[in-house]
Amino acid sequence: MTGADRRGLGRLFDEVPELYDRVRPGYPDELFADLVTITGMDEGSPMLEVGCGTGQATRSLAALGCPVTAIEPGAGMAALARQRLAAFGNVTVEASTFEEWDDHGARFDVLVAASAWHWVDPSIGWPRAHDVLRAGGWMALLGHVVVRWPGEPEVYAETADLHERFSPGNPDWGHPPLEDDVRSTDEGWGLVEDPGDLFGPTIVRWYPTVQWFDGDGFADLLRSQSPYRRLDRDVREPLLDAIAERIRTRMGDRAARRYLSVLRVGQRAGRAQGQGGVVAHSRAAGTTPSPGVGRGD
Repeated sequence: MTGADRRGLGRLFDEVPELYDRVRPGYPDELFADLVTITGMDEGSPMLEVGCGTGQATRSLAALGCPVTAIEPGAGMAALARQRLAAFGNVTVEASTFEEWDDHGARFDVLVAASAWHWVDPSIGWPRAHDVLRAGGWMALLGHVVVRWPGEPEVYAETADLHERFSPGNPDWGHPPLEDDVRSTDEGWGLVEDPGDLFGPTIVRWYPTVQWFDGDGFADLLRSQSPYRRLDRDVREPLLDAIAERIRTRMGDRAARRYLSVLRVGQRAGRAQGQGGVVAHSRAAGTTPSPGVGRGD
């Protein structure tokens, strides 16, 4: 995916910032407790968040008491994040891509990207992350992997025929992996390219998360995700209406979206190596899901 493609897809969310804020899952408190323990950060540790969206993770980061600089490329998303975070005096939200952001020489102890790093051009993002972190600083990627439980009704299994009817052959469609398959692997940086020698080995932690929706609510969740946002409206809306109706009629109007929330943390290497660029390397968490299913983006 080119840098222009990443920017274009990432900004699809800026079309629906209020919806995004309402339906997207947050992150469990245990994840942030582990982030503090692993990195050794405290209230004096400056933190940079890349791609803050409307502040799902930012609110928890701000509650830690450290100064947070959050950047978000979508102007609408950034504006809503400022509203949602107005009560915190330790957060600054700037509208910019990470690639184009002016850091004014600031350096940070921790860089966090929550369900956002895959929108950053890796040839720019990884070296820049290394540069804006202080010696001994930490890179932390947060995310959600959509999973399923064996024997439990699951929305895609109940609606695969609808997906194929309205958008046949779409590579984004596919069954989520089983939770146990995801838990069986805990290496690397997930579904993004590897930084090579810029960062040390990753520490990985998993946290089960679940959201419950009625049919209309589940359709709104999908409406906030890139595989559906990039569909033409005259395809997307009939598909989502059909999915909502299927949940009502076949699933008792109650459907789970299960995730394993994940924390991946690696320490900045002492000096930049591998000047040839980022090593292309992608490790899926267990069974490789389709992009939209696996990241929940």
